[in-house]
Amino acid sequence: MRKIAVVNMKGGVGKTTTAIHVAAGLAGRGARVLLIDMDPQGNVGHALAVHPPVTIADVLTGAVETQDAIVPNVRPGLDLIASTPAAFALEARLSGATQRETILARRLRGVNSYDAIVVDSSPAMNLLTYNALLLAHEVILPVGMDLMAIIGARQTLNGIAELRELWPERSLDILAVLPTFVNATTHATRAALDAMDRDGEIRGRLFRPGIRQCIDLNYATARRQTIWEYAPRSRAAEDYTQFVDYVENPAGERQSGKKEANAGV
Repeated sequence: MRKIAVVNMKGGVGKTTTAIHVAAGLAGRGARVLLIDMDPQGNVGHALAVHPPVTIADVLTGAVETQDAIVPNVRPGLDLIASTPAAFALEARLSGATQRETILARRLRGVNSYDAIVVDSSPAMNLLTYNALLLAHEVILPVGMDLMAIIGARQTLNGIAELRELWPERSLDILAVLPTFVNATTHATRAALDAMDRDGEIRGRLFRPGIRQCIDLNYATARRQTIWEYAPRSRAAEDYTQFVDYVENPAGERQSGKKEANAGV
């Protein structure tokens, strides 16, 4: 079972949108997927029009069994554990818990019926994000086209490196650094992509061309739909389809990208 965390310490970079579309995209291709919202803002539930009474806060505190928090079939093949602002207090409530950074991983040990788990995280390197990362085997790092988002990405990568040192037995790979809100006509986008190209670690995992700026994503969220439901022929639908292609088969897509680069494409 694949376990993918979507993280960036900077907010407003399309993290939740990416988590939803990776999860829904994989489910749309026949995978059984569990999407977990670890952000107390609860934006995944808002975006999918799901507001269950039992949430991730109840799971992490042990108030309910994990299965009781799962909302089935929010989309075909896609289940959800939602979040609420109650999760804001978890850092304090779990401060005395044993191995508190791995509570999520332990609470999900009996959840084995999925092909993939995708976790949306809060925009901070806090206890909830640590739990998301220490559950995951792979990380997607969305990065907006501004300096602060790139700084957030670098800080996130540094935080991941520290976790690897503290938990060397856990495998945690950077699946992709995903540029979002890309508008190639603007200086901001060109400067941001240049800055990422100059960072060796980011450059090696950079998914190009990324997700282009597209107002249809805003409209889709307002309608509580994915981009494929709202505007299946839009630029954003095309971009997220290509990205899910990559997530589904990263080795094959990387090899294809190398061949294109060598051919001068």
